[in-house]
Order: sequence, then C-alpha cells, then structure tokens
Amino acid sequence: MASFNKVILMGNLTRDPEVRFTPSGTAVSEVGLAVNRSWFDKQTNQRKEEVTFVDVTLWGRQAEVAGEYLSKGRGVLIEGRLQLDQWDDKETGQKRSKLRVVGENMTMLPGRGDGSSQGSGGGQSFSAGGGASAGSSATASSPAPGSAGGGFETHGGSGPPDDDVPF
Repeated sequence: MASFNKVILMGNLTRDPEVRFTPSGTAVSEVGLAVNRSWFDKQTNQRKEEVTFVDVTLWGRQAEVAGEYLSKGRGVLIEGRLQLDQWDDKETGQKRSKLRVVGENMTMLPGRGDGSSQGSGGGQSFSAGGGASAGSSATASSPAPGSAGGGFETHGGSGPPDDDVPF
C-alpha cells in the first residue's frame, strides 16, 4: 500500500526562532506554531476557539531565514511532513515520543507588524532546496547583466523592491 505524509499549517509563531548549527555546518531551527480553529457552537450560541501548538523543525536556508526575519507572533505557512521522535527518559526510564513537523517549504505571511505593504497573497516562500519566490509577484529568471535581482524578476520590470530583505 502506498503512503502519503504531507502537512500544511498556517499560524503564528509562539517564540522567536533560534538558529543552531550541526557539526557539519547545516543550520537548524526549532519553531513553535500556534494554529487556531474557531467555530460557532449552536448549543451555547457562542463562538468557540481552540489553539493547537505544533513544533516545527526547519533545516538549511529555511532555518537561516527564519532566524533572520521571523519573530514571535509573525504569521507563517509551513508545508512539510510528520516525524515521530522516540527516546528513553533518563530520569524515569520510560519511553517517550513526540510528533513534530519537519518543514519542507516555508512562506512568511504579511501582517502583524512586519512593515509589509504587500496585499493579500504576498509573502516570501522558501523550499527545502533553498530556492525562494515572492508569492505570485515574482518568477525565477536569469538576472539581467549588471542587475542585482538575485535571480528573480518582478512582472512589472521595475527591478527588485526597495527593502532590506535580500531575496
């Protein structure tokens, strides 16, 4: 039987990302994501809300970008896979386990004090392969000679936006 392991989550970071490096130099970052669910309870005639907290591990360039540009409260969309970590508790000797998400694609969402002037649908996307795209506003292309486009060109042809984000 075939298997499929894919997770798509959108929520807000519960803490500032902290980037560490493996002995081989690969960046890794653990982030916490709060995902809200709201519904209307007909029995009590009230709106209800529940929050689910998810631990996400980012690797490589995604981890570096998260450490540089993300902060607590910032919205992010994560695409990834589930991974079960298992270990023996040193204090109690009991077997422990934790289900986490390994991020394969990360999209930073505009809003919540990020200073972004992008409309809905904007945001920077980072994949596990290290590539980046600016939502629907940029496409991968060869940079024009002498341009500092970083391999991306806007549809308007006016060059990269004038901001401090280097992608």
